[in-house]
Amino acid sequence: MKELWKNLKFAWTFAKSQKVKLLLYLLCNIFQVIISVVVPIISAQIIVNLTSNLLTQVITMAFILFLIEITRNGFNYLCRYFSQVTYRETFTSIQLALGKSILKLENEVIDKNSSGLFIQRLTTDTSKIADIFNIINYYLLDIITNIGIFAAVFIINIKIGIYMLIMVLIIGIFEQQRVTKMNEKDKEFRKENERVSGFVGELVRGVRDIKMLSAEKGFINDLDGKLKHLNQTRYQMGQVNRNYSFLTGFLRDFFDFTTICLLVYFIYTKDLTIALALVLHNYQGRVTYVVNSFSFLLEGIKDFNLSTSRIFDVIKGKEFKKEKFGNTHLDKVKGNFEFKNVTFAYREGEDVLKDLSFKVKTNTTVAFVGKSGSGKTTIFNLLCKMYNINTGKILIDGVDINTLDKSSIRDNITIISQNPYIFNLSIRDNLRLVKEDLTEEDMIKACKVSCLDEFIEGLPDKYDTIVGEGGISLSGGQRQRLAIARALVQNTKIILFDEATSALDNETQASIQQAIDNMQSEYTILIIAHRLSTIINCSHILFLEDGKIKAEGTHEELLKTCKAYKKLYEAEIEK
Repeated sequence: MKELWKNLKFAWTFAKSQKVKLLLYLLCNIFQVIISVVVPIISAQIIVNLTSNLLTQVITMAFILFLIEITRNGFNYLCRYFSQVTYRETFTSIQLALGKSILKLENEVIDKNSSGLFIQRLTTDTSKIADIFNIINYYLLDIITNIGIFAAVFIINIKIGIYMLIMVLIIGIFEQQRVTKMNEKDKEFRKENERVSGFVGELVRGVRDIKMLSAEKGFINDLDGKLKHLNQTRYQMGQVNRNYSFLTGFLRDFFDFTTICLLVYFIYTKDLTIALALVLHNYQGRVTYVVNSFSFLLEGIKDFNLSTSRIFDVIKGKEFKKEKFGNTHLDKVKGNFEFKNVTFAYREGEDVLKDLSFKVKTNTTVAFVGKSGSGKTTIFNLLCKMYNINTGKILIDGVDINTLDKSSIRDNITIISQNPYIFNLSIRDNLRLVKEDLTEEDMIKACKVSCLDEFIEGLPDKYDTIVGEGGISLSGGQRQRLAIARALVQNTKIILFDEATSALDNETQASIQQAIDNMQSEYTILIIAHRLSTIINCSHILFLEDGKIKAEGTHEELLKTCKAYKKLYEAEIEK
């Protein structure tokens, strides 16, 4: 009960905006409860009047019952309306809160968990939380309503009432055991479902590569194993239901049989009239229904508690750590930054950067060169505060990055990677994602600077062309240039190119290089490059090796002072 109360308080934070509708829903249900208590009494009176041949009274009572049932239908309609509106708004509120929390998670948490975990919690678990108020209201009020039937049974015959109560308690105990075991299996099922959802997501996103690698058989075998494990868990849940349903079904049938035997016995002993025996037999089904309502209520609460704990873990739990930012805000970032004795490791004891120090001045173009694993991309990730450094400091315009608020960092830095993610939207909407109030003039200007305008003008739908998931309808160079246009639209002071031209042909590379040249002197540009020909004109080049700066200077200076750099450059020329 303590866990339920805590979880209800958590759920209420998302439902409280609908408290008026919830109150009206509750009032309508209360009226239905009152009606539900009255209806059996009138129904019993009709049976008594029929057996007594009081036909006029039967018609009168039937008309009264008709009016009451119409009223109940009206309240039922209102209940459904308030319930659906409350569910819709609460569901949306929980999903939005969870979505925001996912976007705030540390990258280490995202790296460690599969996408299926977040997908399942965002879809399945949120719906179960949103439904709890309706579940409690509906089934609890249903139980209360049918308790009125118990009262009527006890009034008619206390011995039958005691017997019915004992049988209901026995069936209820077995139902509670069923729900408890189902809950244990459900925990296991949801974890397996998260794994399968994550794997299916990987399969869909990588379907083209899977086909090209002719790896369908391996993936299908892996999927088959995961699905079998998942469905075995589902089967075990069904087995629990089957076993207990068989047992409780037997008890209900035994209950029906013995109740009839008791009614016949009391009629024989003159303790009951036939009319009252018919009324009690009519009530028996309603009494048994109390067990069903109790079972559904208990199952709903167990589901709710499990879903709430899974959502709570993501939103407020310690396991799912959130990114932390400071409170200092920079209204206008100039673009200077500095690494001071920075050490960082993705895994403890495996330092990627080792006591790294360097400075970058505003409006300069600086390149990072080195073998794979030397720490180039890590520098970009740390500058954007995608990860937290272990020791040292990173300064932007002289301010420690750990003291800056989120907008001072993320609104002023853009990363353009080798494979930028392009959304399955139009070109216009891809650009508006970073600036909702983007004007036509600014959009066209950004595409011209990024050397993309001629290509767009040649499309039938121009800026309204849908580019497909991941920008599949675009070439690699077109995706890069669209990503550059997106960065220009965002208008960040610092732009980071992470091997943005390494996988492109010479002609496309020249277009990207021209786009980068168009931005020089107005932005602080950092470039990670394998092709040294693309960074010859950079203001400064840092040569990294094993997480440290081995040499630095201009292209000409490094050719003279750094043998490793010269060797890389000469090898590229020979190609």
